[in-house]
This record gives sequence, structure tokens and C-alpha cells, in this order.
Amino acid sequence: MLAKTWKKILLFVLIIACLFNIVNKLVHKASMKQEVEASAEYVEQRQNANEQK
Repeated sequence: MLAKTWKKILLFVLIIACLFNIVNKLVHKASMKQEVEASAEYVEQRQNANEQK
């Protein structure tokens, strides 16, 4: 009886944690434009560093 209760409680906690994780990722998701700009800036910096060597 006690095992069933703990199983339900832990399953509920797991579901809440998964939902929190999904919502957190959706809220803090960077836009595609920001990702592309950051990648382009990084590549440009690496190329400039290689040219200076």
C-alpha cells in the first residue's frame, strides 16, 4: 500500500518536473535570427584570428 502511494507521488513529481522543463525551454528559447547572427559573428572572429597568425 505504501509503495503504491510513493509511486503515485514520485510520478506526479516527475510529470511536474518535465512540464517545468518544457515551459522553461519555450520561454527562454533564442530566436533563429539571434542564433544565426551569433554563429556568423563567431566565424568572423575565428577567421580574423587565423589571419592575424
